[in-house]
Amino acid sequence: MKLVYVFDAYCGWSHGFSATLTETARRHPELPVEVVSGGLFTGARRMPIREFGYVQGANAKIAELTGAGFGAAYDRLIADGSFVMDSEAAARGMAALRQAAPDRAAELAAALQNAFYEDGLSLSEEGTYRTVAEAAGLDADAVAAALPSPGAAKAARADFRRAAEYGVQGFPTLLAVDGERVTVLAVGHATADQVSERLAAAMAG
Repeated sequence: MKLVYVFDAYCGWSHGFSATLTETARRHPELPVEVVSGGLFTGARRMPIREFGYVQGANAKIAELTGAGFGAAYDRLIADGSFVMDSEAAARGMAALRQAAPDRAAELAAALQNAFYEDGLSLSEEGTYRTVAEAAGLDADAVAAALPSPGAAKAARADFRRAAEYGVQGFPTLLAVDGERVTVLAVGHATADQVSERLAAAMAG
């Protein structure tokens, strides 16, 4: 069995779920965690953040339910409103980080979200990935070199396909995958205790 975490780096609820994912991975070191980018803001949904009028209200709810933080630099992006969230660029970046340290994908996904939601850094910029990679002790040059590569673009497209094949319709979604059997452990929000209960049931079944 493995855990498959389908998220979007520009999804506030995914940011809020980071603590639950981290604790779940800590409790279950025997289960590998695969991180799949879902592609929330692509195509016609790739537009200035001011077009999404629900963002501030949603963030307040996320903070209330999960304790997740939203930094001053991110608040300035919201206030300005011109920033464009591009999930394809973020998925390429996640693929580059994942390639550098596959076993640390969950940790790196959380770090990537912190870079945006805490530090207000664009997930379309090479410098952001250098910062995340250096903080994680990874080869920042290798990660930066991977970003524009055909391999990263291919991995991003493959992630979007996998999310669709799993039937994921909301982010984040945490799945337990055991061969052909897929169990939904969480969608949107859940505590680590709730995930553990559902995981125990999946393992028993």
